[in-house]
Amino acid sequence: MRVLVFGDMTRCTEQEVQRLLPLVSEQRRQQALKYRHTFGQYCCLKSWLMLEEGMKTFNFQLSTFNYEKNGKPYVENGPYFSISHCKTAIAVAIDDRPIGIDIESIRHADEELIARTMNEEEKSQITNHKSQIESARAFTRLWTQKEAIVKLEGTGIESFEQLRSIRTQNTEYRIQTFENENYIYSIAYGKLHCFSA
Repeated sequence: MRVLVFGDMTRCTEQEVQRLLPLVSEQRRQQALKYRHTFGQYCCLKSWLMLEEGMKTFNFQLSTFNYEKNGKPYVENGPYFSISHCKTAIAVAIDDRPIGIDIESIRHADEELIARTMNEEEKSQITNHKSQIESARAFTRLWTQKEAIVKLEGTGIESFEQLRSIRTQNTEYRIQTFENENYIYSIAYGKLHCFSA
């Protein structure tokens, strides 16, 4: 397994987008240019370059993506991968078995979002903190874990019920969560994996 995280979003500029455009495949270049804003273009380009770098670990040369019917990207005859980005970072995970990664900036959630997406035990983990920042960190931890499982499975978010139960119903997966001052990311993978970041 290979995990790459990039957390210097100060480089997200129009000049950097122009510099990165010729470094990616034509397919990825066209995808990046569909974004209206520099941020989306930058994340699209930078994540490709990170993925390309990570694929070298698996002796695989990245050229194009294909997409499953549900929109999950994959490479023909190559390793599995997952990409995520937020306002403060970009994360890429690559492995020879299905994998999911989600990265989020630490954020506070309102009561309605917590009620719709968290089960009772998870709600307690969020609300049993004295400080807002610790509650925000708890919410972000749980949210990235749920999203990482969704990305591993390639289903997309189908319902709030799915989100409330996804961590407790998918006990065959391992989830590891890593925290930074500005963001949190989680990786979901099969229990038989040996993990090293």
